[in-house]
Order: sequence, then structure tokens, then C-alpha cells
Amino acid sequence: MTESPNERRAHFHQMTEGTEDDWMIIFGNALAFNKALPDRVLAHLRLLHGDFGGFAVDRLEHSLQTATRAHRDGRDEEYVVCALLHDIGDTLGSLNHADIGAAILKPFVSEQNHFLLEKHGIFQGYYFFQFLGLDRNLRDKFKDHPWFGYTEEFCSKYDQNSFEPDYDTMPLEAFEPMVRNVMARPKRSIYMSETP
Repeated sequence: MTESPNERRAHFHQMTEGTEDDWMIIFGNALAFNKALPDRVLAHLRLLHGDFGGFAVDRLEHSLQTATRAHRDGRDEEYVVCALLHDIGDTLGSLNHADIGAAILKPFVSEQNHFLLEKHGIFQGYYFFQFLGLDRNLRDKFKDHPWFGYTEEFCSKYDQNSFEPDYDTMPLEAFEPMVRNVMARPKRSIYMSETP
């Protein structure tokens, strides 16, 4: 009886004992597992449903509105996926949510879009930090960065204004193919060879 790829396991108990065969088994399993990453990301995004956090709409609706606005404005697929997933970290990284979305999408997006994801929390603070006794101009520490305007525009045009209960928001299903497309093509990872 032959083992299926998911039944085969490496034989080492310490990485120093690993063989090429062991690592080919692990790599084969990783390829299959990685193909389901969009499913796991979309499932996690659905966890934002019903989580209002005091806002007029729940966090899923906010994410969908942000992506809908970007899509209707003609932004490319990668940008729209960034808009959709920008706050996915709210449930696990309440104090650093922007870092979570940025980490998830880093292998799949441009450095410019990664910067937008990673820094949008600071840029979004322009609209409310002053009410919390914080510096609303904290984003100014990036004023000389080439992607300052790009990130500022994201927050202004798509993020800060996406809390409308009656907005004609596109459903999550409309964005699923985009998520799958973007996450099917990693651009960079320490686990990828740099040679073509």
C-alpha cells in the first residue's frame, strides 16, 4: 500500500538529522497546504462579521466597503485585495492590526502596497488620534518617503470614509477570485529561489 503525500512524514527529530528526501516530503506538503491559504484568509476575514467595535458598521462591512470603493475607482486587483484585507488583523492584533495584514500579504504584493498596509494605521490616525490625546500628525515622520502620498490617499479616499450602513457594498464573493489570483503568485519570500 502506497502512502499519500499527506501521510508521508520526514524521519528526523532534529533538523540537523534531516535529509534531502525528508525536505522533499515537507516541501510537497507545504505546496499543498499553501494552495489553501486564500481559503484560510477568507475564513479569517469572515470572523470580522458582527464585530462592530463601536463603529456604525462591523469590521467586515468596513473591509468590504474599502475594497468596493477601490474597485469602483478602477484600482488594480492587488490594490483592491490590499483594501479588502487591510484590517484583517483586528481580531488577533488589536494593538498592531496593520502589521498583521501587511505580514500576510507581503509575499504577494509590491513593496509600495506592503508599505501602505503596514503604515495605514499611523496614517489613519490623522482622523482621530487627537481625540485620544495622541499626535494626529504622527504620519509626518514619513513625509519624505516616496509612498507617503500613496498611503495618505488610500486612507482619505477608501479607508476613513467606509463606515456607511447604507452603502451599496459588493459582497465578499465578488472579491474571492481577486484574493485567489493575488495569492496564487508570490513575488517574494525567503522560501523562494531568486533565480528564475
